Amino acid sequence: MKPTVYFTRTISPETVVTMYEKLGVTLPGRVAVKVHSGEAGNQNYLRPEFLRPMIEHVQGTVVECNTAYEGERNATPKHLSLLQSHGWNRYFTVDLLDAEGPDLELTIPGGKVLKKNLVGKNLANYDSLLVLSHFKGHPMGGFGGALKQLSIGCASSVGKCLIHSGGTCTDQTVVWDHHAAQDTFTEAMADAAMSVAERFKGKAAYVSLMVNLSVDCDCCAVAEDPCMKDIGILSSLDPVALDQACIDLVFASGDRGRDHFVERVETRKGRHILEAAAALGFGSRDYELVEV
Repeated sequence: MKPTVYFTRTISPETVVTMYEKLGVTLPGRVAVKVHSGEAGNQNYLRPEFLRPMIEHVQGTVVECNTAYEGERNATPKHLSLLQSHGWNRYFTVDLLDAEGPDLELTIPGGKVLKKNLVGKNLANYDSLLVLSHFKGHPMGGFGGALKQLSIGCASSVGKCLIHSGGTCTDQTVVWDHHAAQDTFTEAMADAAMSVAERFKGKAAYVSLMVNLSVDCDCCAVAEDPCMKDIGILSSLDPVALDQACIDLVFASGDRGRDHFVERVETRKGRHILEAAAALGFGSRDYELVEV
């Protein structure tokens, strides 16, 4: 049976809640809400005010992890300060999952590239997971959506190094000299995403917002402005189907900025993460799109 992906063209804070409710689930216990908090200087990230009704609806805790590149989020003191200045603490309890070590190791028995994933140790404190993704382009992965949130997003700074290097490097000061080939990198992301998705299997929900459609990620301090008009909000219990549906909507778009976005995806072999994730078996590229 194909997984269902719900889609609406209506974009509002309240509609995010509606799209979550369409999934027919209630996330149990302590709910970790994975967001992208935005690099300093980025203009495209989703603001906490917009996501507030959704996060409050599940009584969730906003979670993030440190990065592995230069900026204001690669070390705990700077990252905590930025979370504060971006307003996340104004409305929510915020948990920087890898603020202190040691990391939580998730094994990946069937991983193609990685056999382990290192995530922020505080992830162990949560019973369920809500992934709120800002779907957009990405300078290295081609695009960023639910799978990127599960993989790079939940990985600690050391875990990010493992993913980017294809499992060969854990030092963020030299990782960019050891970056894996593109197919290996996207396969490592798929492996890492599976480890988190499987940990919360049956207790996870995914909502993606196709707004502020820049070819650059919210991790970029200097990002291109959006090249496409907003498309809508999608939700699913299957992160692979959700990302595939978002990509399909971009590729089918008649927007004049579509070609620029597609070029970013294709030149980074971005769709390979969908192939790799489907091959691992924790999601499906075939889906039923239900417009709300």
